[in-house]
Amino acid sequence: MSTTDEIRQWSEELARDPASLVFLQLAEALRRQGQTDVALKIAMRGMERHPSNADAHDLMARIAVDRREFDRAISEWETVLRVKPDHLGALKGLGYVSFQQGRLDDAQRYLSGAAAQGAGNDVTAALDTVRRSSVDPVAAVPESTTATDSQMLFADLLVEEQQTALLLDTNGYVLGGLYLDPDGKDLAQEIGAQLSGISDEVVRAMRHLDVGEWRSIVFETEAAVVAMAPAPQASLLVVAGSRATQLGLLRRLLERCAERAASWLDTASAR
Repeated sequence: MSTTDEIRQWSEELARDPASLVFLQLAEALRRQGQTDVALKIAMRGMERHPSNADAHDLMARIAVDRREFDRAISEWETVLRVKPDHLGALKGLGYVSFQQGRLDDAQRYLSGAAAQGAGNDVTAALDTVRRSSVDPVAAVPESTTATDSQMLFADLLVEEQQTALLLDTNGYVLGGLYLDPDGKDLAQEIGAQLSGISDEVVRAMRHLDVGEWRSIVFETEAAVVAMAPAPQASLLVVAGSRATQLGLLRRLLERCAERAASWLDTASAR
């Protein structure tokens, strides 16, 4: 069954029974498609009927992150932990947001809790980064909206475990982000080396076709969907997600990562 069919089915079920918990699946599916306004309305109506449901508050927090409303996300995730102290989604979410806001002790506490619950390799890598940042103040994040630790540059934007983002220079050197394989190994440098020079190849192809400057490319592989776009200072932005990722959502992630990369590169150049 396609996502569109599932959304239709869940919508019909919710219409028949407004108290149904199916609002959780419906709002999440809409959020994944980038329809955050509609997802928010459905989630809020569901929470009115289920104010103590931890998953409902977790859903609200993830929607808030998509809308860049981090204070609201924190409040919702804190509510989740009051209801269910070992909720994995809330622990991960608060860990990432705390790191982005420079609250390293809080970030380590939340991510350690998530790791204890059997979280994935992304949490292990994030926890290692937080611990390094705690030892090295230069790697810490002093501002709530700008990540200065290069590996965690896009961490708060990656809302799904299989999503990843890399910022590469013209030689394929990794400027920011990381790419973890199923065993937790960071393959970013290897991927960067493979993509070295690809921007020049794309530019030459666009000139040959006489279709103007390139803005982005989206394609599917056997393992993932991938999007690329040129970034400031002749760099290249690469984002990827699972095969189940909606292309519209991947393009939106690419846009957000592009904004983050531009801001980060400007800040780095000013130092």
